[in-house]
Amino acid sequence: MEEEQRGSSAANALKRRRKRRNICFGMMGVLIFIVILILILAFTVFKPKHPIITTNSVSLSNLRFSVDLARLRVFLNATLDVDLWIRNPNKVGLKYTDSSAQLNYRGQQVGEAPIPAGKISADETVPMNLTLTVMADRLVSDSRFFSDVSGGQLALNAFAKVSGKVNILKIFKIHVISSSSCDVTVFLFNSSVGDQDCKYKTKL
Repeated sequence: MEEEQRGSSAANALKRRRKRRNICFGMMGVLIFIVILILILAFTVFKPKHPIITTNSVSLSNLRFSVDLARLRVFLNATLDVDLWIRNPNKVGLKYTDSSAQLNYRGQQVGEAPIPAGKISADETVPMNLTLTVMADRLVSDSRFFSDVSGGQLALNAFAKVSGKVNILKIFKIHVISSSSCDVTVFLFNSSVGDQDCKYKTKL
């Protein structure tokens, strides 16, 4: 009788061990499936995409200049309005850090406007209007500035960059960068801006 009880206890213990083992295998299988599913979603539906900066227009809102030929001096006061969009094509929100837009003349920065940090929701497009004021003292320091002004044209470059992160499923944080660089010509005699030539770059 005792031997039968011992045999029955051993059999029950074996069954319990097998049951626990099967439960562990089942849980491992479910966990592996969840991990694989997360990876598939992260690199398909939620695959990180770079933000898209589109410069819609660059316009001249203020221009005052005069030329003193006797003293070979130029007095200039100019302000450019840059109208752009930032679009987040991701299925999750995008957080971007403080940045700035720059106005350049022959490779030298002559103006700047801040782009404060913010957040763009999934598939959202945010408009921005930036005002860039020319720092005349930096222009005058360039020896080619006088000849450019005498010709009635000033070639400028407006550059903007946004750097941020997208948080995929609150697990993967991907760093993204997008920039826009637009070459414009300011016609001094009629206070207008010529056609803009813009180039866009992105980086993950």
